[in-house]
Amino acid sequence: MNFQPGRSDDAPVVVPAALQPAAPDRRIEISVLVLTGLALFGTLWVGLLAALLAGLLIHELVHVVAPLFRRFGATHKIGRFIALGLLTAIIILVITFGIIELISMLTTRSEGLVALMRKMADAVEVASQQLPAWLLAYVPTNGRELDTMAAQWLREHARDLQQVGTMVGRILVHIIIGLVIGGMIAVSDLTNRGGRGPLSRVMAERVRLLALSFRRVIFAQVRISALNTVLTAIYLVGVLPLFDIHLPLAKTMIVVTFVVGLLPVIGNLISNTMIVILSLSLSVYTAIASLVFLILIHKLEYFINAKIVGTQIEARAWEILIAMLVMEAAFGVPGVIAAPIFYAYLKVELKTRKLI
Repeated sequence: MNFQPGRSDDAPVVVPAALQPAAPDRRIEISVLVLTGLALFGTLWVGLLAALLAGLLIHELVHVVAPLFRRFGATHKIGRFIALGLLTAIIILVITFGIIELISMLTTRSEGLVALMRKMADAVEVASQQLPAWLLAYVPTNGRELDTMAAQWLREHARDLQQVGTMVGRILVHIIIGLVIGGMIAVSDLTNRGGRGPLSRVMAERVRLLALSFRRVIFAQVRISALNTVLTAIYLVGVLPLFDIHLPLAKTMIVVTFVVGLLPVIGNLISNTMIVILSLSLSVYTAIASLVFLILIHKLEYFINAKIVGTQIEARAWEILIAMLVMEAAFGVPGVIAAPIFYAYLKVELKTRKLI
């Protein structure tokens, strides 16, 4: 036994620094934070926001659904794989039926786009009898004139419409790829048995915090969509019938309002446009009343939405509004959609480092 001067046998043993677990280097953390910021804004710059949101959605859904299978005796690992398979099947069914429904609406369905266009043509003829004389020079006076204007517009914007179709197809491909990547990441820690290096650990932590921020924002968006649906339902089946006005497809529009309302900002624009068009099939004054009512709701919800999202991410309403304003100026509508998520992630990072 070897004895060292000034040291007893029960003295604490000091582990050499070389044998201690290495903490992430400060430079690694800063580098990963910079790369994360560049990656997030890069998704907006190159148009990959849909893929990012799809990946985050499937990632969080897997983690939310997987614990439910533990009640049936499934292990954590098996439960996550079952959740991923079940969600994949549901998404495939939703996409398939969505495409079928879209094709049905674009053809001869009684409540589809063709019927809607016919109602619009009838509304034009009704409107021509109600509009002031100075305004009649700027609008079609009958269905045939509307058809002529529509055909001319289609010829002039044929290339733009083709680009829109290409863009929609590209976004759909991005969503599918994002779902695949998000699903793979959701189960990657179950299949990766090797130890992670410091860079991998720091990057994994950034992904975890981003996913947490996304979950908070998307749950808030569900509440926002529910609020918008309730207000819209009050108007369609409550306010309008009081004036003996019955909007066609009102119940369908309530369902559509909730579904598209899950999309931040743009969802309200889609539902509001459809409601105004349907109102136009009754009369111009009904369309104007609907437009005014929806504008008031939209402006009210703009602040309520910021309040709801701000509560989830512990941010004030004016902070969210500033983030949305800046991101909209920089990236347009995608920036508005991404602003709450990116700002929530920024707040989490700052709180983790006790900077705010």
